[in-house]
Amino acid sequence: MDLLEFARGPALQVAAYILVAGVIWRLVGIIFLKEKPEFSEPRKPGGLLAALKVIYTRSFTAHPFKRATLYPKMLAYVLHIGFFAVIFLFVPHIVFFEGFLGFDWPGLPNNVIYFAGVAAVVAGIALLVRRLTNPVLKLISNFDDYFSWFVTLLPIVTGLIMPVRMGVRYETLLAIHILSVAVLMIWLPFGKLGHTFLVFVTRGTTGMVFERRGAKT
Repeated sequence: MDLLEFARGPALQVAAYILVAGVIWRLVGIIFLKEKPEFSEPRKPGGLLAALKVIYTRSFTAHPFKRATLYPKMLAYVLHIGFFAVIFLFVPHIVFFEGFLGFDWPGLPNNVIYFAGVAAVVAGIALLVRRLTNPVLKLISNFDDYFSWFVTLLPIVTGLIMPVRMGVRYETLLAIHILSVAVLMIWLPFGKLGHTFLVFVTRGTTGMVFERRGAKT
């Protein structure tokens, strides 16, 4: 079995199993997490509407912090949108998803995807520089922050260099790209990248708790 066969076969399959199992493990752990006893009288029900409200409001920066967080917020949006476009709107990726989903959707031209990928990498590097140069961010950053950054950008970078080749066989570059995706899939449920599927759960829970206590959300 050569490197490409290994990447396309066992590596990607094992990564997919770990990804699904990890996501289920995290979600089940949250569902069965023992709640702290609440002794105060509830001021409001704190139901679904409270959860949806905070999911919406936390998507925007509070007015007093808008100016201070504008730069990193813009970089984060560029990174996330670019990453989304590269994964779900690149035609070869759509063909891959169609293989096991059974349906497809329109994609973007290759030059648009390439631009989105480059923009995402530039934004990611800028965010890393900010983390390394900001004393507070540098102090609170740990291995998870840096490794999550690395495995997020690695598939984009390996995908961007594939058309360039740089004297390396296309099959080898494709295998490296697939393996980088497998590493991302394996790490995603266990590190801070778990916010990919937990962001709305945590925001919704916060909204219900705050609403019950009468806090302004």
